[in-house]
Amino acid sequence: MATIAIYSLKGGVGKSTLAVNLAWCAATLSARRTLLWDLDPQAASSWVLGDGAAHDRAQALFSRDVDPERLIARTRFDRLELLPADASLRDLNHLFRELDKKKRLRKLIADLGDHDHVILDCPPGLTETADQVARAADLIVVPVVPSAFSQRAYATIERQFGGQVAILPVHNLVDRRRALHVAAVGQHADWPAIPAASAIEAATAKRLPVGAAAPNNIAAKALAQLWRIVEQRCA
Repeated sequence: MATIAIYSLKGGVGKSTLAVNLAWCAATLSARRTLLWDLDPQAASSWVLGDGAAHDRAQALFSRDVDPERLIARTRFDRLELLPADASLRDLNHLFRELDKKKRLRKLIADLGDHDHVILDCPPGLTETADQVARAADLIVVPVVPSAFSQRAYATIERQFGGQVAILPVHNLVDRRRALHVAAVGQHADWPAIPAASAIEAATAKRLPVGAAAPNNIAAKALAQLWRIVEQRCA
């Protein structure tokens, strides 16, 4: 089983969009049994893939007050399951500090059952949760919008976690009509790049991965290629 975290210091860089689409690619294109674990209290991934019902039990899993199997839900896609987030995760960093278990997330993942891939949709920030993710993940995928703030955030992640876990930066929300975006992508031409495409926004509004909503769109093809790179890195 490989654990892949989608993480950034910054919000608004497309983490949840990448998490949903990579999980769908793993389950659909690679036919892998995949679990998407939403760790962000905003629960964006859970909204896209879940049933829309309100929950308030996500944090109980970390204190072992509830069996993970009771919270894992099927999605409408074969081989893709969801461990949803809810507002109870807003205090997760505090709980990790209280528990003082440095590898609690890693141990919980090991207990999740028979999955080929676990994909973590992580909340932003340099937090206790981020430290737990770095100890648990086999690969951290970092979406980097071609902007100074986003690039600075990626450099901080590299310094903080680069010697601990493999990191894959990804140019995300790339608009090639903007000179700064073109220059940033050219500076790191070896990084995968995902375009800022209206098809992604339209698919998300329908609560669908873009590969399911618009499989021939350039964004769907770019996400499929990114998944192939991620899978190779985890092999």
